[in-house]
Amino acid sequence: MKIFVPRDAAARSVGADEVAERLLAAAERAGVEIELIRNGSRGMLWLEPLVEVETPEGRVGYGPVAPEEVDGLVAAGMLNGAGEHLGVVEELPWMVRQQRLTFGRVGVIDPRSGDEHAEYGGNEGLRAALGMTPAEVVEVVVDSGLRGRGGAGFPTGIKWRTVLGAESDLKFVCCNADEGDSGTFADRMLIEGDPFTLIEGMTIAAYAVGATEGYVYLRSEYPDAIETLNAAIVTARERGWLGDDILGSGLTFDLHVRVGAGAYICGEETSMLESLEGKRGMVRAKPPIPALEGLFGRPTVVNNVLSLATIPTILANGAAAYAAYGMGRSLGTNVFQLGGNIARGGIVETAFGITLGELVNELGGGAASGRPVRAVQVGGPLGAYLPVEEFGLPMDYESFAAAGAMVGHGGIVVFDETVDMSEMARFAFEFCAEESCGKCTPCRVGAVRGVETIDRIRNGEDRQKNLVLLDDLCDLMTDGSLCAMGGLTPLPVRSAVRHFGEDFHK
Repeated sequence: MKIFVPRDAAARSVGADEVAERLLAAAERAGVEIELIRNGSRGMLWLEPLVEVETPEGRVGYGPVAPEEVDGLVAAGMLNGAGEHLGVVEELPWMVRQQRLTFGRVGVIDPRSGDEHAEYGGNEGLRAALGMTPAEVVEVVVDSGLRGRGGAGFPTGIKWRTVLGAESDLKFVCCNADEGDSGTFADRMLIEGDPFTLIEGMTIAAYAVGATEGYVYLRSEYPDAIETLNAAIVTARERGWLGDDILGSGLTFDLHVRVGAGAYICGEETSMLESLEGKRGMVRAKPPIPALEGLFGRPTVVNNVLSLATIPTILANGAAAYAAYGMGRSLGTNVFQLGGNIARGGIVETAFGITLGELVNELGGGAASGRPVRAVQVGGPLGAYLPVEEFGLPMDYESFAAAGAMVGHGGIVVFDETVDMSEMARFAFEFCAEESCGKCTPCRVGAVRGVETIDRIRNGEDRQKNLVLLDDLCDLMTDGSLCAMGGLTPLPVRSAVRHFGEDFHK
């Protein structure tokens, strides 16, 4: 009998480890032999710890399961899939609405088992890639329409094509796993729930562009992800999935984890590269771009976790199969993260084109407080605030850009009617002032002046004059900042003023 209890950090934070221990003890007392598997999370975080039991009908779920409830559930027949349960997990409405490609194995397999990775289709993408020329692999990625999931949405294949064409005796693949945006946790969940897929995606990238070394820049706030990924890398080396002569192909590529020190700015690719080189994380001026002069001045692929983890399914199933999902220029699926004041928070992987309202109200169940939703912020702390009137927006890059917003990393943070949007606008400047690398004046000084200006507006001092000054300051930061830290900070500020102007006239 197989019993699944997540090892994901979110599940562990609410007692999953104790639930697992009590299940083993209860099974022993009952004289029932079970195989306890610590899987990743399915992403239904309001149901964690979610215990799954394998039955002839499929894996049925019980959740949320508190440690003190285990004995009662076992007595009611849980170990045989009996008693009161949620039903077959794959058939729950939350799961049925999704198209899980990047997250296809997360929550299904033991993330530390190389055998299960291979059994559930692991390395099929890598084997397919090794049967092509590097240039052919790049063109498959181009044709798939995959765009960067780190925020900017730049076409992944175009970046790879640039690195492939660059002349150098040494090239790198770097994964930016410094997931610092508010309301984002998909990178962590992927690494904790299916680390071999990230390794496979980076290996395919290395083959495609001619790189021999790879680095995952992983934030220090994710100790479980760090431990899981390091364990997976050891296993991959032992199985010949990393190192010399990968899968007998002659490909040499090895991978290393580097842990960040808590700087939000290192989520920006050039700051991350500076940190990887042992320097203070500060933004580089562009050009040159990292694809030509990246880590240690060599051509470097820099992609986000979700971008690289999507590569194996594209190579395994073909560009056309992936591009069949989505809309317009936003092809494939994206992993949306529902957080903040929301009834059902978690991970939703679905094709681009689902509306913001469907995610928040239908899948997310509205505000956890039971009050009406007033605003959502999409794309992290530098993303725009959107009112409920914009809930018909399809989740795709172009639609959001036209509405003065951005999809970013796919994080969606919900606020109910009690939120003060002038306070949220102030927070945007305050956050920028705290996290700026300090290299450019518009960001370093502009954010501080922004806090002061909004304080005057909130205090009723020359309100109209200061609103004009605020708009001028936003223009300066947008046009003059070196990177998105200062350049995008005006986005939440202006959207708050535009959609919730009454909060600035109290």
